[in-house]
Amino acid sequence: MAISEFEIKRCEKELEKFLDEKRPPAHVRAKVDLGYRITGQSVEIFEVSPHFRNPGEKIEIAVAKATYIKSQKLWKVYWMRQDLKWYSYPPAPQVRHFEEFLTLVKEDVNACFFG
Repeated sequence: MAISEFEIKRCEKELEKFLDEKRPPAHVRAKVDLGYRITGQSVEIFEVSPHFRNPGEKIEIAVAKATYIKSQKLWKVYWMRQDLKWYSYPPAPQVRHFEEFLTLVKEDVNACFFG
């Protein structure tokens, strides 16, 4: 079951605040930027940059992911390793509130999200 419309709007509002703080300056965004998508139960944050062989084509590099588990009323937190697979984030594999997920990504204490 997908996240409710109300929860999606709340997540989008928090994600926009997050992007306002974390996005690179406007003059750099053509070379690297941040974006997000909400699909089903998951929210994914990613970097967007031009493809190195074809600058007209954009590529996305996953940064962080949170998946809502409705039955447990919590968000599971993931980071992507070099093998391009999602792994549970060891210091905080789950959080109660979406804002806590964004705080983990913003602080990036273990350099898992932004390297």
